[in-house]
Amino acid sequence: MTSTAAAPTAFWLAGRPATGADSFDVTSPWDGAPVGRVSVPDPGQVEEAVAAAAGARRALGATPAHVRAGVLDHVSRRLAERAEEVARLITAENGKPLKWSRGEVGRAVSVFRWAAEEARRFNGGQAQRLDTDPGGTGRLALTRRFGRGPVLGIAPFNFPLNLVAHKVAPAIAAGVPIVLKPAPATPLSALLLGELLAEADAAGGGEGPALPASWSVLPVPNDRMPALVQDPRLPVISFTGSDTVGHQIADSVPRKHVTLELGGNAAAVVLADYASEQDLDWAASRIATFANYQGGQSCISVQRVIADAAVYDALAEKVVEKVRAQVTGDPRDEATDVGPLISRAAAERVEEWVRDAVDKGAKVLTGGTREGAAYAPTVLADLPADAILAGAEAFGPVLSLHRVNGPDEAFAAVNDSRFGLQAGVFTHDLQLAFRAHRELEVGGVVIGDAPSYRADQMPYGGVKDSGSGREGVKFAMDDYTYERVLVLTGLDL
Repeated sequence: MTSTAAAPTAFWLAGRPATGADSFDVTSPWDGAPVGRVSVPDPGQVEEAVAAAAGARRALGATPAHVRAGVLDHVSRRLAERAEEVARLITAENGKPLKWSRGEVGRAVSVFRWAAEEARRFNGGQAQRLDTDPGGTGRLALTRRFGRGPVLGIAPFNFPLNLVAHKVAPAIAAGVPIVLKPAPATPLSALLLGELLAEADAAGGGEGPALPASWSVLPVPNDRMPALVQDPRLPVISFTGSDTVGHQIADSVPRKHVTLELGGNAAAVVLADYASEQDLDWAASRIATFANYQGGQSCISVQRVIADAAVYDALAEKVVEKVRAQVTGDPRDEATDVGPLISRAAAERVEEWVRDAVDKGAKVLTGGTREGAAYAPTVLADLPADAILAGAEAFGPVLSLHRVNGPDEAFAAVNDSRFGLQAGVFTHDLQLAFRAHRELEVGGVVIGDAPSYRADQMPYGGVKDSGSGREGVKFAMDDYTYERVLVLTGLDL
């Protein structure tokens, strides 16, 4: 869609602003109001960006750590200084309540700070004596990490700043060029991040940019993504999004290094020992909050509550009460907890899936209604196994309650899913905590809290249809690089 109302926001081509002949409008999911207009790069500009990334590979890899760390420190500092402006931009284009947008900005500040620290200590090298056998006498191995090549980062709409940060910051820290494709629904946050990177380039590079033409932010439509995926000059792909698209990408480029952060249907397990009034209040509060934050549009939002029969009834009552207390409405309102989904079509899909569940026997304990792009926070009981919501990722403010008997049934229920991202286990029993860590087929187990907890420096990712590879700054840097060994000969060790 092309508009003539205002000059479009430029994209970032090899570290500089650029515009193309076409543009599209970004509108608010809440009320459809215009938020901005974004210029779209033409095929020639995309080619220039990819060629620049490939050409900058060696120069960026040789850039001193303090220079790359300085760029990352600058971005972290400027995000903090402009935090309220950036949060309001996220709310405008994404529709998430302002309180959650502020949290997202704070997390992105931390991601760039962590990346600056990792840039300073990454790749120090590991020495290994080889004279442990006679043939290695006088030899020493030194192992360091080097970039696999430029990264194609593909980011989703639900965290339009922080999940972009998780692509860009590790690449800069590791000295690896990156071409970033933001989600078409929410490109403005990524373009603002490009502005801060350009500031750092200009401020810290002396006679030239600090990061030699090594990064681009290209808001191309999704139908142009396959060409980028197939480009041999982009040997690493970091994708966050749906499992369907992620697996299609991986299958289409079997010789590339592809990391996938995909979906989930995260479970919160409440075991029998978590039975006091205080315990159940805490569990219900965390479940209600994190089933509905971001409108449920988080791959680790609570979708399934698996409760021991000893606590099920009391917990269910509290969960319903606290879900009903979630404040819905205008995401710009300071009091709002739950805003709209990303689009009316997304809300209609959730509505259809809830209707499917009810038609097959599920009971709606609260919610179950839609207004435009907003879907009411919803709790289901007696969800049948053949309902769509039993196996799919809701990606909306819907949770289901399940009664089990003992930890064996609880852990089996968690694992009875094609997804395996994170799980939360409410228990005070340390043995059960370690057992959960051992037995649950997920990428992360959170004890005493909802599965939605994530610290941005920790390894984050899943198994099964939830993906492969790990985010978290250092762990993404490992995915972007590979080990190369140097053998030194003739040494007097």
